[in-house]
Amino acid sequence: MSGRPKALVIGGGIAGPVTAIFLKKAGIDAELFEAWAYSTGIGGGLQIAPNGMHVLAEIGLADEMTRRGSIAESFDFHSQSGARLGSVNQNMRQRFGQPAVNMCRATLNEALINKAWCENVELRFEKRLVAIEDRADKPVVAHFADGSFAEGDFVIGADGVHSAVRAHVVPDGPKPFDTGLIGFGGFVPRSLLDDMPIGQRVATTFGQSGFFGYGFCSSDPADGVMWWSTQPSHGTDAAAFRAMSQDAIRRHLLDFHAGWHDPIPRILEAANDIVVTATLDVATLPTWSRKRTLLISDAAHATSPHAGQGASLALEDAMRLGRLMQDRQELGLTFQNFEAERRPRAEKIVALARRNGNSKREFSATGAWIRDRMLKLLLPVTAKGMDWMYAYDPRAAA
Repeated sequence: MSGRPKALVIGGGIAGPVTAIFLKKAGIDAELFEAWAYSTGIGGGLQIAPNGMHVLAEIGLADEMTRRGSIAESFDFHSQSGARLGSVNQNMRQRFGQPAVNMCRATLNEALINKAWCENVELRFEKRLVAIEDRADKPVVAHFADGSFAEGDFVIGADGVHSAVRAHVVPDGPKPFDTGLIGFGGFVPRSLLDDMPIGQRVATTFGQSGFFGYGFCSSDPADGVMWWSTQPSHGTDAAAFRAMSQDAIRRHLLDFHAGWHDPIPRILEAANDIVVTATLDVATLPTWSRKRTLLISDAAHATSPHAGQGASLALEDAMRLGRLMQDRQELGLTFQNFEAERRPRAEKIVALARRNGNSKREFSATGAWIRDRMLKLLLPVTAKGMDWMYAYDPRAAA
């Protein structure tokens, strides 16, 4: 590419704004298109691992997100009765150069959009992609549902697990895979845990069926605790739950987690604005690019949440693509190099997350007892075996 090229970035979640920022740093103009109207306060909590925090540091947001979120000093596991099984992810800052940080997804999204705006990224909301037109010797064209279009030199698809760009890159390709688990989540006041010595730890519980977790995610007293429940769908999909009233969803959760140790019942009693999500992934695609269009993040390699790496992988992709674009190689070669570098790591994490999800399905009483004993024995080994995820530094990657 010569001159100052222009990228059309589709998707305004995590990967899209950060990709646009790094493209600007590489001397490439970026215009970002998001299908939904601009909104704040949407979404549950998440954790950015040290590998993702390195990317936030690179764009000047690590300190802000640490201040607005909550450092997670460990990830603790318990049985349904409350017996401690073990811990992983301790001393992350000392070992990997950045901490793991819990935060509200809405807080992160707002900060990323504001940062992109400050970097002079052109932001367009309520622009739902319907088609990409890529003809030789002409600009690539993105067409939107409102009849408008945009022209650029290439397209980056960062539009999530249900990517419209993926349909252009891989027509009739693999669809998102439903792992058979449903996620529920939300926030409760910090005062609810005043009597609990949780500190800066994420507390999680394996049930005979399902999984529950909670931890601080901000200093806001009104909604500073994030919580989530993962459970088998048993034939009721996420859309069916979303059609229910909040009271009905809360009753379902209280019934499902009846008898689980404190403070799980009281967290659920206090829960409002409960978010329900299907647990999907995209294990592998035949290719991540087609002509002048490239898929990144969940559009290319959506992972279920059971490895805690979805947002961090998105941040890694954005930074690595920006760094490769600085070389100004032929576009197709850049896309190939990006896929060759990123695919092995991404697909390894997708597979790991899917395996981790299997421990949150339904067990017999004996099966759950055996699983808990195995976890207690294997967690120290497992903790060391996960270092490869967190030790990855996207600033220094080849």
